[in-house]
Amino acid sequence: MRKMLLTYFYLLFGAFLQGMSMSLFLFPHSIPSGGAAGIALLMNYWVQLPLGFSLWLANAVFLIFALNYFGYIWTLRTILSVATTSTTVTVLTSQIPLPHVHILFDIMAGSIFFGIGVGILIRVGASSGGMVIPALMIASYKNWSPGKVMMAINLFIFLLTALVIDYKIVVFAIICQFFSTNIIDFIYKFDFQKVSILSPNWRKK
Repeated sequence: MRKMLLTYFYLLFGAFLQGMSMSLFLFPHSIPSGGAAGIALLMNYWVQLPLGFSLWLANAVFLIFALNYFGYIWTLRTILSVATTSTTVTVLTSQIPLPHVHILFDIMAGSIFFGIGVGILIRVGASSGGMVIPALMIASYKNWSPGKVMMAINLFIFLLTALVIDYKIVVFAIICQFFSTNIIDFIYKFDFQKVSILSPNWRKK
């Protein structure tokens, strides 16, 4: 019971960090933290859907694939993660105005919090949804690092977002991805000997 409670505590904490990084640091500059976030920004730009709802919608298709590939427990944890992240984005974007110091500061802060959040989610057997799902499928099949695979998949979405909204976005998004995916890989590979719950257990048994 204690192990299960710790798992869901870390899951909710990681999902909150991810949502906070998006809403407070990245979304105000239309910088996508990943492929699903890029799709959410595009839906918000084209049809003015709320960012939180757009983020949930962008994840729905990938969750169907996740159910078949990773199983029910992993998918349910990911649904909880996506719901927590989307709720965090909805609440923070509508309730908390943030005075931005500088766009580079926001990119760095957003990348750090996003990378830590997603890294925690992967370690406890879930994901942040979106393009992380196909990235984990490829990473588990090829035994590659999930962060690098995720960055490669996201590049296409970044380019589309840059063409539609602002070409400078792709530069900022790549900077964000470089730092966040390296943090994700660090947390994924780090040996948490004293915190057994944070073991890389996302692969389907």
